[in-house]
Amino acid sequence: MNNDTENTEEIEIQGQGDLVAGLDIGTTKICAVIGEVFENQVDVIGVGTAASTGMKKGVVVNIESTVTAIREAVAKAEDMAGCDIESVFVGIAGNHIKGFNSPGIIAINNQEIKQKDIEAVIKAAQTVKISDNQQIIHVLPQEYMVDDHTGIQNPLGMTGVRLVTNVHIVTADVTALHNLLVSCNRAGLQISEIVLESVASSRTVLSRDEMELGVALVDIGGGTSDLAIFCNGTIKHTWELALGGNSLTSDLSVGLRTPMQEAEKLKYMYGSALSSMIKENYVVEVPTVGDRKPRKVSQRVMVEILEARMEEILQLVNKEICSSGYRSRMNAGIVITGGTSLLAHTVEMAEQIFDLPVRIGYPRGVSGRVEEIDSPRCTTAVGLLLYGSQAIRAKTRGSARVMENLRRIFKKLV
Repeated sequence: MNNDTENTEEIEIQGQGDLVAGLDIGTTKICAVIGEVFENQVDVIGVGTAASTGMKKGVVVNIESTVTAIREAVAKAEDMAGCDIESVFVGIAGNHIKGFNSPGIIAINNQEIKQKDIEAVIKAAQTVKISDNQQIIHVLPQEYMVDDHTGIQNPLGMTGVRLVTNVHIVTADVTALHNLLVSCNRAGLQISEIVLESVASSRTVLSRDEMELGVALVDIGGGTSDLAIFCNGTIKHTWELALGGNSLTSDLSVGLRTPMQEAEKLKYMYGSALSSMIKENYVVEVPTVGDRKPRKVSQRVMVEILEARMEEILQLVNKEICSSGYRSRMNAGIVITGGTSLLAHTVEMAEQIFDLPVRIGYPRGVSGRVEEIDSPRCTTAVGLLLYGSQAIRAKTRGSARVMENLRRIFKKLV
């Protein structure tokens, strides 16, 4: 009887995956997602959200408020998952983020390229001058070149005279990083890694085919809009804009003389990106400040306010895409995600501005409690989960290789 119990417990333990958590500390909300990592899938087992009041345009402006919201979101996710988490993969955004491409080159003198050579050429690429208030958070290899052979994704084992790489480097403001770290630590969490939000989001909304053909990911959150351009399977360009859904809500609040929370409700109940799609005679009731009675306002007037700001955001993104030099290579078009992408007729406006096919990006690539995260609002948190799962699998594979090498050595000794 005891043996059967022990065997059952052993089977259950073997069936458990590693836990990983993504934490999206946004301007309007904080979202925590807990997942269980298996060899071929990631199961979402816990999701928690909380209103964010300590952030502005992607940057922490009130640590105590941010800590309180992080604790609330994480506690909800832990309750749903039935477990506690100690570390998280955290997203970062804001116009303090800088992204640029940098080359690196080393001599290999007709030797076989080893892992240490790949690491050396990447290190050579990141020896660039950056300002004292910036810190590197990502060095993302784009491609390698061995002598005259270009477009190589993995040069391991090849032979040549020189090894060249191009990498995309992302830096963030030191103070912004510090405040993010302090907020998580005070909430009782360790940060496994800080990840650019658009890099994380790409893990869950973009397909491999889209990244090969060329695609732009536009993540319109509450305080910022993030752009990431991919082609030939790798990231080529990143950019941050300090405008987002809060800008639309603020315009509506001022234009209709209504509180921000009421403007937010009106935006999602009656809002649209195109006033031409709204009937002229439709009227909505707008709450006012104090004890005054609600006013009746034409829905088209309300939508015209939203349309102006949404058009500005997309036009600025389009201008950046054109100046990046990758506009002609975006054969898969544009993917828009983030909470603001849910505004009605966003796709129609975006296709007019970009003159490219556009779709809304929903989180994909996970299983488990997917109904809890099936919204563009959860894209970054799910992307962080997948980013973290890849890091865990890479670590596991590395440990397995070390153990296999040790076994080989032991066999030779005996």
